[in-house]
Amino acid sequence: MKIRKKLSLSLMIITLCFSVLAGCGGKSELVKVKIGEVTRSVFYAPEYVALSQNFFKDEGLDVELQTIPGGDKTMTALLSGAIDVALVGSETSIYVYQQGSDDPVINFAQLTQRDGTFLFARKADGAFNWDKVKGSTFLGQRKGGMPQMAGAFTLSKKGIDPTKDITLIQNIDFANIAGAFASGTGDYVQLFEPQASIFEREGRGAVVASFGVESGYLPYTVFMSKNSYISKNGDTVQKFTNAIQRAQLWVKEHSPEEITDAIMTYFDKTDRDIVVSAVKRYKEQDTYAVNPVIDQEEWNNLLDVIDNAGELKERVPADKIVNNSFAEKAEKNIKNSTSK
Repeated sequence: MKIRKKLSLSLMIITLCFSVLAGCGGKSELVKVKIGEVTRSVFYAPEYVALSQNFFKDEGLDVELQTIPGGDKTMTALLSGAIDVALVGSETSIYVYQQGSDDPVINFAQLTQRDGTFLFARKADGAFNWDKVKGSTFLGQRKGGMPQMAGAFTLSKKGIDPTKDITLIQNIDFANIAGAFASGTGDYVQLFEPQASIFEREGRGAVVASFGVESGYLPYTVFMSKNSYISKNGDTVQKFTNAIQRAQLWVKEHSPEEITDAIMTYFDKTDRDIVVSAVKRYKEQDTYAVNPVIDQEEWNNLLDVIDNAGELKERVPADKIVNNSFAEKAEKNIKNSTSK
């Protein structure tokens, strides 16, 4: 009798254990990753696609996204550990490296491969040529940031000295540039989308050139993290990069209208037609990278752009602050947006 009771009790315990294990194992817990993006922009469409299409969740990640205005503030948040991953211009990682760091910031997945700004003219009469910019008042971006440096690089290529041939205004905060132009400051302004499309609809002028096209391919906006985080969380970084690769391919495979529908929840205060126009403009000029690999030629062009702006102390070799291993693995294994 005692033996039968012990056997019955043992079976109950075993059954209970299996039930608990099944309950725990049936749904694994998601790994939290905190991202800080430098701004909320249609320019970053693949990031929002990765979120809205559950590509991060499919990889077992719970991604928490926050917008931290300004590259310096985003980098400070990364270095302090307030965020795990930063989406910001790759020049910021170069600045950290130039200052010296025991825990360098490593670029591991490229999101955009061109500058995202456009030259917007208050008066767009007839065919545009760059000589028209000479003698004008130009409302530019913050000194030392990628938009400003890509703009200066383009102007130099077109034979325009930003310090002599134009009246350059670049002491206005990023968030207030559009408002300053709308209030009457400047003949030309350097704008991101969707602001450029909004101004066109409002009749404030027209886009006459693309700094992204003129400055060439470069690792413009990149996901990066501290070397210590990557070393300790390699599996998480790989899963994160896989999700980005799937999102990049999804953007490649879908129309501007479909992309807009996927990201509208992140732009609920912007008209859908404006977002479609912005996505279309970026897609047509090949702004969105189709894979997260940071190309050596593009890295060299980035250094040229920064050097032209006088912000480069040394030409930092890519292998010092770029780790392509996660991106290369993702590109190899993920051939379309439905790949697992």
